[in-house]
Amino acid sequence: MQHVFKMEQEEYTKEEIDWSYIEFVDNQDVLDLIEKKPGGVIALLDEACMFPRSTHETFAEKLYQTLKDNKRFSKPKLSRTDFTINHYAGDVTYQTDLFLDKNKDYVVPEHAALLCASKCSFVSGLFPPLHEESTKSTKFSSIATQFKQQLQSLLETLSATEPHYIRCVKPNNLLKPGIFENNDVLQQLRCGGVMEAIRISCAGYPTRKNFDEFVQRFSIMEPKIGKTKVFLRAGQMAELDACRAEVLGRSAIVIQKKARTYICEKQYKLLRFSAIELQRAIKGINYLNPF
Repeated sequence: MQHVFKMEQEEYTKEEIDWSYIEFVDNQDVLDLIEKKPGGVIALLDEACMFPRSTHETFAEKLYQTLKDNKRFSKPKLSRTDFTINHYAGDVTYQTDLFLDKNKDYVVPEHAALLCASKCSFVSGLFPPLHEESTKSTKFSSIATQFKQQLQSLLETLSATEPHYIRCVKPNNLLKPGIFENNDVLQQLRCGGVMEAIRISCAGYPTRKNFDEFVQRFSIMEPKIGKTKVFLRAGQMAELDACRAEVLGRSAIVIQKKARTYICEKQYKLLRFSAIELQRAIKGINYLNPF
């Protein structure tokens, strides 16, 4: 979401190019609901884990009281401990029964140090050495907090790179070859943000060059920039016009296809209506004159 939608359109705005902003569903409010401090689901879960008498019932009640006004959060009518989050792809209901137990299931530092010292390279690789601050600290570190930290580290790494995305789509729910379920595939594309990404790609400018790079690549044309005009050498304008004519030709073919389709559909509807009226008239005549 950050790279495909926000950063793409922010760069257009920064460069001050003529651009029509494309609206998209931002899931930042869902992320804040889950991980924001204080008052997020993870923060409330960690807080509950620090009290020995906490149960999943008291944790659920704390969620209901704190997040009752959040439009992305809701309480199912027939449950006292479940909660529902309205994600980008749809509503998901969570059961809090094992939240506290799972969140407390962490590795004791002494145990991790023992496994790190293992002579088996595979085992020692699974438990890298802990930082000195972590070994001295006795502060509780939950599974959710560790996951959040690892995810943040991954996002920082991704932000420093140029990401290329591969979207995996499941063609059917039967796990069989040769079957393509249109509605399920379309739903996956919508939930994955592919439709919005395609809209931005088609309406935007995927090719972008710095001024120096652009000049270095196309300086062979040796244009001269005047105060109000661009001057090109002989033959260069013809090449640009040829490229322009090619684009216009492809566009004309698309327009012709659409126009012919519209005309054919209109003629078909007229013929179909006329045939129905003619059949109705013949049936009426036959009914009045059976012999």
